[in-house]
Amino acid sequence: MKLLNEMTPYVGDCMYYLYDGSSNEKLRVCSVYAFHLFTDGPGEMEINGVRYPFDSRTLIFLKPAEPHAFHITPSHPLQSYNLYADLWDDKEPVSANRTFIYAPEPFELHETSRSFPCAELDRLPGVYSLQPYPELYESFVMLAKLYHNAAFYRTEMINSLFYAWMLNWYNTVHTHQPTDYRIVRLLAHLNDHPEQREPVETWWTFCGLKRTYFHALFLRETGLTPKAYHHKLLMRRASNLLLETELSVTAIAERLGYPSIHPFTRHFSASYGVSPKQYRLQPQARVMVL
Repeated sequence: MKLLNEMTPYVGDCMYYLYDGSSNEKLRVCSVYAFHLFTDGPGEMEINGVRYPFDSRTLIFLKPAEPHAFHITPSHPLQSYNLYADLWDDKEPVSANRTFIYAPEPFELHETSRSFPCAELDRLPGVYSLQPYPELYESFVMLAKLYHNAAFYRTEMINSLFYAWMLNWYNTVHTHQPTDYRIVRLLAHLNDHPEQREPVETWWTFCGLKRTYFHALFLRETGLTPKAYHHKLLMRRASNLLLETELSVTAIAERLGYPSIHPFTRHFSASYGVSPKQYRLQPQARVMVL
């Protein structure tokens, strides 16, 4: 059983494509792994006999020999970034010369991309909206554009970027990510300025929400109360300042808004299991990560 980080991917082709309901979009199988990122919607995708509606910024992930069809209305064609790849073989890849077989011909491919049992890969969805994840969407689009624009070391660069993108997608799918735009906007503000000691009232006003609903929504989106989330950010900033600057522990406490070194040391020790001084001087003591 392989892990996803053991992939040796090879991107055989990447293109910008317009689906217009033509005959080559009917039921078919492909010899390689395929990724279709639709920039528009709505549309409908058929995978293994099941139809899935999709909208703008939806990713379609297809495995070799997986029957699928695109159900696109000719009056409303949809644009997509298509990427064809091998995931486990960058030495003798099939994706550089992919093949398709269309129904009603027998789905008998002579050669398919190499595959291995991989539970993590099996846990990735065939249809997944990237609408709530703009960074993941933009990085796929960037990858597709670089495939055509790179003049040197394209293969090395694209394969490395695609490897990183796959691992990032897996993390996104299996890690809870805030999606409410009000909370996402607040988190960006807090991440940029964790040392600001703003009252919680400022935060629910920032989101345009009432107090009770704000607390419930924040907890649902992040798994933490607003104060606990802010405290987590403070401790991360403290650890960065300890490792990356020569500021004294007292100066770091002051920068983070603590009235004295004592409550700062107590909070830091509770979070990381060692005092700020030990954390800075003993790398082996950095065992607890927030």
